[in-house]
Amino acid sequence: NQSSHSFCLLAFGYLETVNFCLLEVLIIVFLTVLIISGNIIVIFVFHCAPLLNHHTTSYFIQTMAYADLLVGVSCLVPSLSLLHHPLPVEESLTCQVFGFVVSVLKSVSMASLACISIDRYIAITKPLTYNTLVTPWRLRLCIFLIWLYSTLVFLPSFFHWGKPGYHGDVFQWCAESWHTDPYFTLFIVMMLYAPAALIVCFTYFNIFRICQQHTKEINERQARFSSQSGETGEVQACSDKRYAMVLFRITSVFYILWLPYIIYFLLESSTGHSNRFASFLTTWLAISNSFCNCVIYSLSNSVFQRGLKRLSGAMCTSCASQMVAKDPYTVRSKGPLNGFHV
Repeated sequence: NQSSHSFCLLAFGYLETVNFCLLEVLIIVFLTVLIISGNIIVIFVFHCAPLLNHHTTSYFIQTMAYADLLVGVSCLVPSLSLLHHPLPVEESLTCQVFGFVVSVLKSVSMASLACISIDRYIAITKPLTYNTLVTPWRLRLCIFLIWLYSTLVFLPSFFHWGKPGYHGDVFQWCAESWHTDPYFTLFIVMMLYAPAALIVCFTYFNIFRICQQHTKEINERQARFSSQSGETGEVQACSDKRYAMVLFRITSVFYILWLPYIIYFLLESSTGHSNRFASFLTTWLAISNSFCNCVIYSLSNSVFQRGLKRLSGAMCTSCASQMVAKDPYTVRSKGPLNGFHV
């Protein structure tokens, strides 16, 4: 039914010659390109920079990158719908599957952030027993449980027990026929949003409290002994704090971008009133977080920056090698390849 695909939530500013939802398409396609390209870069950098894998949190960060990459890929579905591309299945099923998939993927990101905060909390509070408590096998098991738990939490939406969110409201059936249920909303809040937020608040509050205490002790020692030994101790003691700050920024941006979505989700479920404009904006603001993680980590982590430069250098060297293979005469005339600098 092509008429259902002409459904536009932001019905203003369209050109009369354009017969599709121009503004929605521009927003979704733009975010899709950013999310997919950004997370592919993150995944490649982690594979090219072995130092990044020395931190156990890299397991969870890579899990988030893969989940965010799949979010970007799944966003191609509403893009095709808004461009009047015929979908292979009926709109109601497409709406349910799309809403379920994106909800599960973002739940994986939320749970991963909570696990990262727990990991850093254990590293700072139990440094001597950390390696025995946090093992690669337990990390892999934890990641498997994150995916399983996220899937089970949103599975009832397939049995018409409620609507997982507003990810599918670019489809007319989602906006008009698929309604939220207060009890299902409360279930999601109690099983996912509230526990994740409480865990993050508790762990990071204690992490920074402990780091402040360490800094205070270092300052006292610095007053007693030489400044050189004090500065060395300060560097060692604050390394965990700097790394925790990077993860705290990622977590803060996540909840800032998701807060409007969660508030609207709760208000719509409790009052029964919906606003298509607010629904679209809060949903895609939250989905944009899938790209923000890449930006924050690349700007905040020095090891990641070195890995990114290494990846860029390898790509430039590969391009130069291909040019050399295609035109060997130019190489002989300009000098050896070793003279090429990235």
